[in-house]
Amino acid sequence: MPSVGTGVSRRLLGRLRDVMAGSGSAEERLNRTVGLIAEGLKADVCSCYVQRAGEVLELFATKGLLASAVHATRLRVGEGLVGLIAAQASPMAFADAQNHPAFAYRPETGEEIYRSLMGVPILRGGRVIGVLVVQNKTQRNYSEEEIETLETVAMVQAELVAGGLVPKEEQIAIDGNALLPLRIEGVRLNAGIAIGTAVIHRSQISVQRLVAEDLETELNRFKGALTAMHNQLDALLNSADMEAGGEHRDVIETYRMFAQDAGWIGRIAEAIQGGLTAEAAVQKVHDDTRARMSQVSDPYIRERLLDFEDLANRLTQHLAGKAGVTQELPDEAILIARTLGPAELLDYDRKKLKGLVLEEGSPTMHVAIIARALDIPVIGRAEGVLTRIEPMDLVIVDGDSNQVFVRPGEDIVAAFRANAVLRAERVAAYAAERDDPVVTIDGTQIGLHINAGLLADLHFMESSGALGIGLYRTEIPFMARHELPDVEAQTQIYGKIYEMAKGKPIVFRTLDVGGDKVLPYWNGAPEENPAMGWRSIRITLDRPAVLRQQLRALIRAAQGRPLSVMFPMISEVSELDKARDLLDRELAREIARGTPKPERLRVGTMLEVPALAFQTDALLKRVDFISVGSNDLVQFLFASDRGNPRLSDRYDTLAPSVLAFLKRLVEACRSKNVPLSLCGEMGGQPVDAMALIGIGFRSLSMHVPSIGPVRRMVRSLELAPFQSYLEEILDRPDRSLRLMLKAYARDHGVDIG
Repeated sequence: MPSVGTGVSRRLLGRLRDVMAGSGSAEERLNRTVGLIAEGLKADVCSCYVQRAGEVLELFATKGLLASAVHATRLRVGEGLVGLIAAQASPMAFADAQNHPAFAYRPETGEEIYRSLMGVPILRGGRVIGVLVVQNKTQRNYSEEEIETLETVAMVQAELVAGGLVPKEEQIAIDGNALLPLRIEGVRLNAGIAIGTAVIHRSQISVQRLVAEDLETELNRFKGALTAMHNQLDALLNSADMEAGGEHRDVIETYRMFAQDAGWIGRIAEAIQGGLTAEAAVQKVHDDTRARMSQVSDPYIRERLLDFEDLANRLTQHLAGKAGVTQELPDEAILIARTLGPAELLDYDRKKLKGLVLEEGSPTMHVAIIARALDIPVIGRAEGVLTRIEPMDLVIVDGDSNQVFVRPGEDIVAAFRANAVLRAERVAAYAAERDDPVVTIDGTQIGLHINAGLLADLHFMESSGALGIGLYRTEIPFMARHELPDVEAQTQIYGKIYEMAKGKPIVFRTLDVGGDKVLPYWNGAPEENPAMGWRSIRITLDRPAVLRQQLRALIRAAQGRPLSVMFPMISEVSELDKARDLLDRELAREIARGTPKPERLRVGTMLEVPALAFQTDALLKRVDFISVGSNDLVQFLFASDRGNPRLSDRYDTLAPSVLAFLKRLVEACRSKNVPLSLCGEMGGQPVDAMALIGIGFRSLSMHVPSIGPVRRMVRSLELAPFQSYLEEILDRPDRSLRLMLKAYARDHGVDIG
């Protein structure tokens, strides 16, 4: 049978447009459209399935199947070929559908006489809301052009399906949107607490006109809007917010690169040629992209989808003449969104925006990097916030404990406001104490350093009174860019770090990527357990050119100043030897070309893999310092994925086994006079830090906000009696010593906050 041509597609869209604009209920118009689609596509059957509550697909309209099956035939998402199309959110065509293993026969439909089937998901905002199906009695091989035509038609159907077919009360029942106080858990993307009024971010403009009347006019509108959007992004890059440079500028430059993606632009132009308006073409390409990319497990690919979503919304705003128009914010606003593009966040008034809550998100997404640079508390992966939060609701963003409070009671609000006042007072007190020596009551000095990855982190180092940067995460600038930064770009980055550190010591950790930290330009194969897979030093030793370039840039950036380099995820001494050999070769190369030799070169390793602790005799002869990466170390010690919610509270960092392991490491390093520090989350928690000091740590590295509380704890601790107490309880069989240590602090006046 001949395929359906572009001309037929345009005529069909025109007829569907007339039905859409006509009279009758949504279901009556839906019934008329399936008849038109069957006729236009030369099909014996056209059926529309609508997704209802509980992931059920209900037959809502048909031309060709038995009329009695309407509202009677239901399939679960994933059941049958129709359910498979919905589950995978992708079009499918079957010349012999009934012999497909996924086929689910429903006798009430009378479909046994139809052999071939083609179906496409009906998408709204990238989410499946139904399935549009055509069937034929004969065995028919549907063409790519026919599939694309049905996809375009499904976009028109989406307006009907989303426009009132499912009763509103059913949606309310599904969403559970009663106006009661709520506590929603999420993931901290940036720490801090904010209280304010909910503002719902709705960037997507509803596309009213779907079918083009004049293709040339639509193409010209598209080209004009695209040029205007590019000009707007150029202006944003030249704004005052970007003058200082840093990772947030890199993010916007990467975003601008996506806006110039030839494939994305070409697909939109092609959709316009197929008969859609410019707005409808942008929406179709985005819905297709979202449905396709949402099936991909690669976190980088999924996060870049957010950038394309932001671009689609921004381009649609230009087409509608509403570019640059953002909602007026109340004085203290909490922005609620499914997701947010980096440029969208910068559209809002930063003086009024106090917090951000997202249904999606991860710490490496671009908007999270921007938010950290602007010091805005952010909670991500807060499920259902768009359906559970109403505009103008009072919202508390608790970035410290990964929670969002919606319409909280007066007692909770009062507690958080009091806590905010107390926090402000404490921050002021910590700032006033920044020059106080970090010494225990009985005279033991403790070195406190900061962990940094963003330039924004360094702005607060001086005010915290930290001794220096105990861990600079070199991978963060890599993650903000769309391509591997060359030696010159890296030299500029590290030179800026030296400049902002103002002579304080810096420990540069070499590239630590893989696992949950993905770079766009490195395509690694999917791994069952990425935390223990091809990551960190394993990658850079396998790709030594990357490590050599980074080491070269660090030597050049030092400009004769002291340089401390730390290699991460070392599992055996031979890996350290290979990395050190690359460093020595780069150092010799740079000295030969006239680069100033670092005043002092210190080489160290992260200790995260337990196996390395059993090679200390060989290790300690080769390093100038060791830093414990407690986050990975603890999960490896317990064989426990720290991202698994079932295990998140099962094991504690203050378990006797963890402290005993670390104590042996302290003793080994002390015997060889090798400095030892810790740079995981343990170091920034006053109780954990107290225990670490008790077993012999004298240097800790932490996030900037933790410096003040840990300093205060140290200055209120008498170490000798605490060490005696800790020695007594280390052999206990308890799963954790946390409660006992808190009780000790309370009884002995140790300030743990």
